[in-house]
Amino acid sequence: MQYTSLVTGGAGFIGSHVVTHLIQPGHTVVVLDDLSGGFQENIHPKAIFKQGSITDTSLVNSLFETYAFDYVYHLAAYAAEGLSHFIRKFNYQNNLIGSINLINASVNHNIKCFVFTSSIAVYGDQELPLKEAQKPQPEDPYGIAKYAVELDLENAQKLFGLNYIIFRPHNVYGPHQNIGDKYRNVVGIFMNQLLKKKSLTVFGDGNQSRAFTYIDDVAPYMANSPAFAKAYNQTFNIGSDLPTTVNELAHEIASVMKTEAHIHHLEQREEVVHAYSDHAKFKAIFNPTPEVPLSKGLAKMANWVTTHGARESSTFENIEITKNLPESWQ
Repeated sequence: MQYTSLVTGGAGFIGSHVVTHLIQPGHTVVVLDDLSGGFQENIHPKAIFKQGSITDTSLVNSLFETYAFDYVYHLAAYAAEGLSHFIRKFNYQNNLIGSINLINASVNHNIKCFVFTSSIAVYGDQELPLKEAQKPQPEDPYGIAKYAVELDLENAQKLFGLNYIIFRPHNVYGPHQNIGDKYRNVVGIFMNQLLKKKSLTVFGDGNQSRAFTYIDDVAPYMANSPAFAKAYNQTFNIGSDLPTTVNELAHEIASVMKTEAHIHHLEQREEVVHAYSDHAKFKAIFNPTPEVPLSKGLAKMANWVTTHGARESSTFENIEITKNLPESWQ
């Protein structure tokens, strides 16, 4: 059976990979993206592309009217946890209110399932590994917005019967990532700095740890998730099981890019020091293949970035709060 799906953020990193995995079985896919963080070149040639924002209520409603979507995959977001402290209104407008526009339209048009990309940022600083049974305690506005959307989906399911699947991925990297974004995605930041022959900038002592996850361990499962009835109205951590410090990551990346890592330590910023999650619930439902080892995934991404070259880093223009803003972001 053929389906029609909306993918928000389909010109972005994870979204573009989800689109590919949806189109391969022959589904019709409409991509909604404002190109603020994604790129035209990431858009699958067989996808129907609509340039615009999820904050545009009229546009969102017209797309649902026109295409009668079966599924919605919501990946559009400005996912800069650290910066979200200083762009609070922008964060909530784009990551929360925009999401509500989609949920409203999904309820009104009786879609079959709403697949939402949340984040392990909802957990905050808790006992590790992070598990779905733990009550979220987000420590930044980005995580707060993501958790609010999760709660709204639960409410919409109870009141209106809107089925959903929530994924909480973490530290995903791979081809199509915007390596020119200096506020997020440390793998891309490091690779871009090495392409420019610059030192690798690390906040604090570099002993922060994350479980870095290759895109192929995330995107296929998100795309296929509506086929798993037991996944409906459930929340899943998804990603790598192996935590790595930022310092270790820097040396791994330098190794695959065949150069040396010269690390420049910046002032410590406000962030959770250690974050990695348990994936037993995800594995029980989706039975995934073994994860891509970090060295192999980094090598694949390095090949892609070397081919495509460095990107110029842009500065976020509309900082709302400058108090305590890290010096390197000013």
